[in-house]
Amino acid sequence: MAGGAREVLTLQLGHFAGFVGAHWWNQQDAALCVPSEADAPPAELCPDVLYRAGRTPHGRETYTPRLILMDLKGSLSSLKQEGGLYGDAQLDAAIAWQGKLTTHKEELCPKNPYLQDLQSAEGVLSSDGIWRVKSIANGKGPPPLATATAPKPLIPTESSVRVWSDFLRVHLHPRSICMIQKYNHDGEAGRLEAFGQGESILKEPRYLEELEDRLHFYVEECDFLQGFQILCDLHNGFSGVGAKATELLQDEYSGRGIITWGLLPGPYSLREPQKNVYRLLNTAFGLVHMSAHSSLVCPLSLGRSLGLRPEPPVTFPHLHYDATLPFHCAALLATTLDTVTVPYRLRSSPVSMAHLADLLNFSGKKVVTAAATIPFPLVPGQSLPDALVQLGGPAAWTPLSACGGPCGTRCFALSVVLRGLDRARHTSRLAPGTTLPSPLHACSTGEDVLAQYLQQQEPRVRSSAHLLLAPCKVVPPYPRLFSPSLSQHGLVLDGSPPGAGRWPVKVQERFPHMPAPSKALKSTGQHPFIHSVAPEASGHPLEHWSAEGTAHTSHRFTVLPGLLQAQTSPSVQQYPGQEHHWQAPLPLPPQPWRASQFSGPSAPLLP
Repeated sequence: MAGGAREVLTLQLGHFAGFVGAHWWNQQDAALCVPSEADAPPAELCPDVLYRAGRTPHGRETYTPRLILMDLKGSLSSLKQEGGLYGDAQLDAAIAWQGKLTTHKEELCPKNPYLQDLQSAEGVLSSDGIWRVKSIANGKGPPPLATATAPKPLIPTESSVRVWSDFLRVHLHPRSICMIQKYNHDGEAGRLEAFGQGESILKEPRYLEELEDRLHFYVEECDFLQGFQILCDLHNGFSGVGAKATELLQDEYSGRGIITWGLLPGPYSLREPQKNVYRLLNTAFGLVHMSAHSSLVCPLSLGRSLGLRPEPPVTFPHLHYDATLPFHCAALLATTLDTVTVPYRLRSSPVSMAHLADLLNFSGKKVVTAAATIPFPLVPGQSLPDALVQLGGPAAWTPLSACGGPCGTRCFALSVVLRGLDRARHTSRLAPGTTLPSPLHACSTGEDVLAQYLQQQEPRVRSSAHLLLAPCKVVPPYPRLFSPSLSQHGLVLDGSPPGAGRWPVKVQERFPHMPAPSKALKSTGQHPFIHSVAPEASGHPLEHWSAEGTAHTSHRFTVLPGLLQAQTSPSVQQYPGQEHHWQAPLPLPPQPWRASQFSGPSAPLLP
């Protein structure tokens, strides 16, 4: 049991979500295994929010992610569906047949070199069938192994990583992995390509009952469940799975927070027009339906656009990554996710998932965007006020939601997390009597510095700020993305070797286009995604886009009007001295259906 922790249950839906999740859980594992020092401050993040304690049938203690993971047949590689901590479910099953038996064993997929080295470094399989793994901080996990020498760092090569399980170093509970056997991960046939296919999966009793059973297993052991966080592919049929999953969670666990992270891989190719259309429509359907049933929805992508017009991926001044590799893209998104979720994982903070959602969506629209600086540009000898003055406004933050425009525009609420700065750097260290370069240098605490900075940059924006001492810990198999201009601790240097483990990360969540007392009202009333996607989506025959080649008329009549109508707010509140340059919604294109077909409930609006 998790004691007094406010537990969160994580759902990972899709293969790219598996890549992001594998990096995410590896980072949690790295934070758990940091050796504790006698004079070290107490941990700021509570691992029991994401992890659960348990026991194997042999009585050994375990500490595994509170996780439900859904993926397609052929996506696990050498990873067993039941995991490796609790034994082999097929071997342990009782056999009632007393006659002659013939056993046919499928040839196991060989582990890649990284997993083989990791297995030999972490432990051994004992004679009683128990895998002896390393100990975990805070008394979690089995006893440590006695090793004569420290193991060498293990970093998988990009060519050896085909699926997310090729670099997952965390042991999973047997009830975590749920395989969808009717669709294939590899090959051209039997693919989960369309939103309607994904929706139909959770309409089948087999998969619906399996998901409900796993939900009940994890939820019933929680004492203070605060909600669910969903990592879901947006670009393929898993957007439909996510839509049905959020609907199920809202129906069965009303009052709990549901935060959905819609994930998209790197840039796409114009040479695959059909896949690009499917990606566009899956994303549009997914955002509309998941925002209707979630407390908050945030797309995460290293691409600059969600539309059909390709744009180069985002860049970071001190990182070098290959945007065509899911292994690289997922690492950066997982690092962002690890920081942006800090508010509801803190030991001392009263902020819950529901409170965070209320901060960012009080007007009723639920789609937010994220941005980050990786690493936070701090040079040796600088303090936090110095760095923020040099950074300037939020436009310096790199957008990570494919929203198209610069960060900090059309913003009405912010949740900002800055982590990894020593307390000595929180405030100015200028000598007494020195002229202060800015009001930030007069603040007495780091929290005041960050709050004052946000007030200066966005004076009419609701904001929440958190400043953590602990950095974002990354260890192998995290890819080597760091520039030689970074020190080991993430400081910006000249000619230093790449950082190997830590850096401060700053993440912004913002909600564009809101009728609120903020600078957002000075810009056009169009959501960047709607502005680019609505005309493109209207040009495709949605009545022929379906799960199995049949028409999905309910989707056709709901999503497209929702996209188009969402471009203007139903009401605007006027404030003295403030201009409002609202643009009219895009005109509806000629439609192949009759007006009478739109009768019924109002279409949901995409924020």
